[in-house]
Amino acid sequence: MFSGIVEEAATVVALRNDEGNLHITLRCSFADELKIDQSVAHNGVCLTVVDLPGDGTYTVTAIKETLDRSNLGRLKVGDKVNLERSMLMNGRLDGHIVQGHVDQTAQCTELIEADGSWYYKFEYTFNREMAAKGYVTVEKGSVTVNGVSLTVCNSEPSSFRVAIIPYTHDNTNFSQIVVGTVVNIEFDIIGKYLSRMMQFK
Repeated sequence: MFSGIVEEAATVVALRNDEGNLHITLRCSFADELKIDQSVAHNGVCLTVVDLPGDGTYTVTAIKETLDRSNLGRLKVGDKVNLERSMLMNGRLDGHIVQGHVDQTAQCTELIEADGSWYYKFEYTFNREMAAKGYVTVEKGSVTVNGVSLTVCNSEPSSFRVAIIPYTHDNTNFSQIVVGTVVNIEFDIIGKYLSRMMQFK
């Protein structure tokens, strides 16, 4: 379980394909604090640490299902990846409840800079059946974009906008997002549960 508060934007240092899997090696400041089998969110995708060589890097493995549903298969060496270790249950929940289970990808279709902040518009494939199950955004609700907990504005059936403050822009991979960039999105789990319960009324 995560909160959508990114700790660091790590750098991809190696990628290795292994049949349908992708082994991703990253460098980050807390790599030596990690443990084998620990869960870490990568652009919002929960992955398990599988190797720790002790040189400030670590490796995780993404399976085909994950690669098909997320943007991890598009990574290149040198790319930045948003990281968050699993949430501690004895502290404040600064973001919102994030599972680390990416629902689908979306594409940035608009980027506006406004007096030091940035507005991003993302569009995604709308599916009426999935929307009925809560796979939608709502105005002023929460959504996770590349692992970042954000507040929705201008919610539409197949798009939404978010406002990014300078700190988030500079300390996550939002600084690398441009029009055309594909991102991971996870819809709010509370909305999914409510939609599911409504089906049984």
